[in-house]
Amino acid sequence: MTDTEAKKKRIAKLCEENNVCYVRLQFCDINGSMKNLCLPVSQLNKILSNAIMLDGSSIKGFRSIETSDMYFYPDLDTFTILPWANRDGENVARIICDIHNADGTPFEGCPRCNLKRMLARAEKLGYKMNVGPEAEFFLFELDENGHATTIPHDDAGYYDAAPTDLGEDIRREIVRNLEAMDFEIEASHHEVSEGQHEIDFKYADALAAADNIMTFKYAVKSIANEYGVHATFMPKPIYGINGSGMHCNISLFKDGENVFYSPTDDYQLSKEALYSIGGVLKHVKSFTAVTNPIVNSYKRIVPGFEAPVYLAWSLANRSALIRVPAKRGIATRIELRSPDPSCNPYLALAAILGAILDGIENKIEPPKQVEENIYEMTPKELKAAGIDSLPGTLLEAVYHMKKDEIVKDSLGEHILNEFVTAKKIEWDRYRTYVSQWEIDAYLNSY
Repeated sequence: MTDTEAKKKRIAKLCEENNVCYVRLQFCDINGSMKNLCLPVSQLNKILSNAIMLDGSSIKGFRSIETSDMYFYPDLDTFTILPWANRDGENVARIICDIHNADGTPFEGCPRCNLKRMLARAEKLGYKMNVGPEAEFFLFELDENGHATTIPHDDAGYYDAAPTDLGEDIRREIVRNLEAMDFEIEASHHEVSEGQHEIDFKYADALAAADNIMTFKYAVKSIANEYGVHATFMPKPIYGINGSGMHCNISLFKDGENVFYSPTDDYQLSKEALYSIGGVLKHVKSFTAVTNPIVNSYKRIVPGFEAPVYLAWSLANRSALIRVPAKRGIATRIELRSPDPSCNPYLALAAILGAILDGIENKIEPPKQVEENIYEMTPKELKAAGIDSLPGTLLEAVYHMKKDEIVKDSLGEHILNEFVTAKKIEWDRYRTYVSQWEIDAYLNSY
C-alpha cells in the first residue's frame, strides 16, 4: 500500500468512526478569502480521487468563462473534523485543496500552489522556511439585527483579566477547538486596545503556517459568532487606538539545523540571517502590497500606535520593522512586524521568501542595527540615519510592487496581474467615496 492509499484509507475510517456527514473542500482566492464547496460524505471517493470540479470563472482572480473548468486537489494531510460544526451528532470535516487546471497541472493563479512553487525553489537550495504568526483580532458587539458594529466587546487593556476582560471565555473556547484540530497553542491574552485579542500558536513550515492562519481565522470568526459577537481581522477598525497586526517570526533550516544561528558570529547570527534581513529590507516596500493588502492597512502603519513604519532592524528595539528576539540556537529567528491579518498568507509568505532568497543568493548586507527609539527621531535624524519608511497608501505600495522583479517573480505573472487590477479598482472606489469625515469637516464650512 502506498502512502497516498494509506492516507485515503485513514480518512475514510475517520469519517465512518466519527459520523462525518459532510466534507468541506476549502481553498482561497487572491484576496485571501476562504472559499469552500460542501459535499455529502457519500462523495468521498470522488473527493479523494481529485474528481470534483470547480467553475474558476466565479472565483476572484482565477479564470475567464472560456477556460473555467478546474479541479480540487485535496491535500490529504489537512483533513480534520471541525469541532464546532457538530449538529445532533453529525460531524463536518474539511480538507484544504490546491486548484489544478483541467489537464491536471497546478493552476498558476492558485495562491497555495504558488507558495509551493516558491518553497520548492528554496528546497533546491537546501532551505526549509518556518513561520510563527501572531495574528491579532477584535471582538465587536452586534446590533439588534445581528449586524456587526464597531462597539468593542469590552473595555479591557493589555493582559487584563476577567471580569474586565469579557473575551476570556471566547478565547478559551477558540483554544479548545483549535487544540482539537491539533494546533499547539502557546498563549492567549487580551491585547492593548479595547476588544482586541491575540492567540499564539506554534511555528510550522511555511505551507502549514499559511494553512494554519486560514484555519485560525475561520475558527475565530465561527466561534465568536456562536457567542453572539463579531470577530474581525480588519487592521484598523477604530480611529485613535492600536490596530491589529500579524507579526511573522521567520527562520530557515537546512539539514535539520537552524541556519540563522551561528554561535561564533556577532550577535550569534549567521551570514544567512543577516543576508535575509538585508533582502527583506531591500524588498519590503515592494511586497507591502501583499502583506498589507487593503486600503485600511495603511491606517494602521502610521507613527504613534506601535505599528512598524520605518525600514530598520534591531536586536531588541520594537520600533524597528525587523526585530531579532533574544532566543538563540534552534529558536533563532527574525520577526517581521509589518504584516497584518487581512493578508493572503500564501501570497505574503511567498513574497517574503523571495526577498529572503534574494538576500542570501546576492549577499545583501543589512544596514547597521538601530538601537534608538525610531518613533522619537525627527525627519532630519531619520534622513541622516538613512532610515526609509513603508509606503503610505495602497496605491504607493502597488507602484513599488510593479517595479520589483523579485516580488513579481515570487507571485507569478497571473497572480500579479490579477492582484494589481483588483487593487486599482479598490483604490478607485476608496478615492471617489465621500466619507463621513468629509461631510463633518466641509459641509457647513464651504
